[in-house]
Amino acid sequence: MASLDQDPFEDVKPDSQGGGVQLVLDLEGYEGPIDALLQLARDQKVDLAKISILALADQYLEFVVRARKLRLELAADYLVMAAWLAYLKSRLLLPEAEGEEEPSGAELAAALKFQLQRLQAMQDAGVRLLSLPRLGRDVFPRGEPVPLRVVSTATYDLSLYDLLKAYGGIHRQRSDASLRIDPGELFSVDDAIHRLSLLLGGAVPAWQTLTSFLPEELRGGLIWRSAVASTLAASLEMSKQGKLDLRQDGPFRPIYLRSGRANLREQT
Repeated sequence: MASLDQDPFEDVKPDSQGGGVQLVLDLEGYEGPIDALLQLARDQKVDLAKISILALADQYLEFVVRARKLRLELAADYLVMAAWLAYLKSRLLLPEAEGEEEPSGAELAAALKFQLQRLQAMQDAGVRLLSLPRLGRDVFPRGEPVPLRVVSTATYDLSLYDLLKAYGGIHRQRSDASLRIDPGELFSVDDAIHRLSLLLGGAVPAWQTLTSFLPEELRGGLIWRSAVASTLAASLEMSKQGKLDLRQDGPFRPIYLRSGRANLREQT
């Protein structure tokens, strides 16, 4: 094998006698230099990701020299690939210079491996494609065409808001009825003031719990809670007027009521 400082193609010259158009042969079915490189890589019988770029470059250079010794006219791209592989081989053997902006030898080798892997994948896909059954050779159509039965399936991608909006629109078209919400029967503050005035007007000197002044028929439910709140508000208002006294022994403890001093003096 020729050394790196000697061009392996200088001592081998193709036969150019006879003039005219020279014959370019398709060597062993190769479709280009990268295809020839792939075949040489397959000869190593290893994974394309683990091939030796140096060994592959040597094999390709030997392939080109052998072809030119047979006086076969090679396409220019084969010679360009040979020159590039010789350059790549020198980059891999020599130490990398610092501060270079060009890709390193390892990066160039990785790019070449990627190109070989991509070509291998394309060829494998072509083989699988050509191995599929062919119409008129492996499979044959029916003599009488059969119409296809088309089945349409609707697919909707909607949110909950869209569904509720559509339902509301359909329901609104069917009827124009308006929604009327009847007011609830709650125990108002005026009712509580009137009831406390009646009960405390008879002078209640002893302390009584707030709940003891509530109507018995309102026990439980929303009306009961409204009666408690209304009675508390009424007791605060009447205490401000001096008509009753309030007492609570601690936070969240029961509230006690009794007649105010003004009512007691009136009774006496």
